[in-house]
Amino acid sequence: MLYVRRFVLFFLFLGALLKLQAQHTGEANYDESKVPAYTLPDVLKTTANLDVRTKTTWEQVRRPEIIKLFEENVYGQMPKAVDRLTYSVTRETASAMAGKATLKEVLIEVVHNQKLVKINLVLFVPTKLKVPAPVFLLINNRGKENTDPTRAHKSDFWPAEMAIDSGYAIAAFHVSDLAPDDTARYVNGMLQLYPEQVTATNGMRAIGAWAWGASRVLDYFEKDPAIDARKVAIVGHSRGGKASLWAAAEDQRFAMCFSNCSGNTGAALSRRRFGETISRINTVFPHWFAKNYKKFNNNEDSLPVDQHMLLAAIAPRPLYVTNASKDLWADPRGTYLSLKTASRVYTLYGIDANLPANPPGINQPISNASLGYHIREGEHNLTAYDWNNFIKFATVHFNK
Repeated sequence: MLYVRRFVLFFLFLGALLKLQAQHTGEANYDESKVPAYTLPDVLKTTANLDVRTKTTWEQVRRPEIIKLFEENVYGQMPKAVDRLTYSVTRETASAMAGKATLKEVLIEVVHNQKLVKINLVLFVPTKLKVPAPVFLLINNRGKENTDPTRAHKSDFWPAEMAIDSGYAIAAFHVSDLAPDDTARYVNGMLQLYPEQVTATNGMRAIGAWAWGASRVLDYFEKDPAIDARKVAIVGHSRGGKASLWAAAEDQRFAMCFSNCSGNTGAALSRRRFGETISRINTVFPHWFAKNYKKFNNNEDSLPVDQHMLLAAIAPRPLYVTNASKDLWADPRGTYLSLKTASRVYTLYGIDANLPANPPGINQPISNASLGYHIREGEHNLTAYDWNNFIKFATVHFNK
């Protein structure tokens, strides 16, 4: 009997060792049967272990706790103070897109601690509207040619004509203006205004810088009479989708959020360890998140938050997240489960998301709801299909 026990213990130990080795070698899991058992932090229970039963308790106690936990452990602090914020239209064309739109190229300059950061905004506003326009704002993490103001180069990544034809303004800024997406050069942007962030263990890095930049663009929208600043939808793809979620969570002025294929430390649950993991993302992209986040490499269960809590922090505002069928790295099922778990907070506001237990089929979007989702056929990308569903979702809510 003793030998049997030793035999069993040996194989249990061997299994645990092999699992640990797989985690450290960065081998991705794409097998649902190998997703470990996990327990998510309860989004409706405070750190003092009190149940959250009302939106007042959520807004005054639990939501601030969650934002603080993400600031401390994941995305870093979000500086608020600036010394000067100015806007100038460097180019304006009233006959863009064959007269359907007005083009504005806007320079946003932020000064703090005698340092300056410049954000270059491209903005198209439909000419047919006689009232301030709702606007989609893209955090562009791809090439600048995707948001070409001349429209000589057109891209489904930012189909400006589609938005204009649908009655929306559409805008974009490039992440490199705020923090170059580079392990060394990321400090050569807005972090020069806040050098203490670079050394702090809970200091922001690139993702936080991009989200911060989105809020400075929103500051501008509040000054532009052509834009309805109460109807700004923030959009991001992949790493930009991580930033769009963080921007919407931190800044409640954003009316709506779209996060496309954002995966790990975006919309997907980290504890599932499916596809990209915390360890992998912190190793390959060490400049994205706060230093404290690295404490949770191969240690997801110790993290005091998970991504359903970030999505919940956007409540009660409309939220739409997506995946692509061939993009298992971004964990489509984990993204949907995160959204469904976050819906518990929306019920505090009398909003029933009515999300089914399992994700919808490919190209079967859930868009006529406060929490939207689709999984598109294809690769990791932002496409005209995605934008078409974003516009439908926005129209449902902005017309209410």
